[in-house]
Amino acid sequence: MGKGMKAGRRKPPGGGSGGGGRKAQQMQQAQQMQQFAAMQAQMDAVQEDLEKKEVETTAGGGAVAVKVNGKKELVSVNIDPDVMDKDDPEMLQDLIIVAVNEAMRQIEEISQSEMEKVTGGLNLPF
Repeated sequence: MGKGMKAGRRKPPGGGSGGGGRKAQQMQQAQQMQQFAAMQAQMDAVQEDLEKKEVETTAGGGAVAVKVNGKKELVSVNIDPDVMDKDDPEMLQDLIIVAVNEAMRQIEEISQSEMEKVTGGLNLPF
């Protein structure tokens, strides 16, 4: 036999003395599952609150105003009649796109910020 080896004495699987290490590991896993469930409940509550939020943005100095909700749905579009030029529909189209994209960006930023408060910066999908 090599140095440090004793005949007839083996360590139990798991590296502990008996089942104590395994029980501690199971308790730790159960605690982590409880923490995860609590975090999931918080995330659900935040998501519910976010869905109620609305962001309004404008383009063209207020010529086009849009509202987007926390579900990332376009809720309303208001267009100043003075900006409706039948000879230049592309300008109006561009203003609408700018306003909607900005509203979507803002609602996404709010969502990320609120979720980071719950997850502590963990990069979890939601």
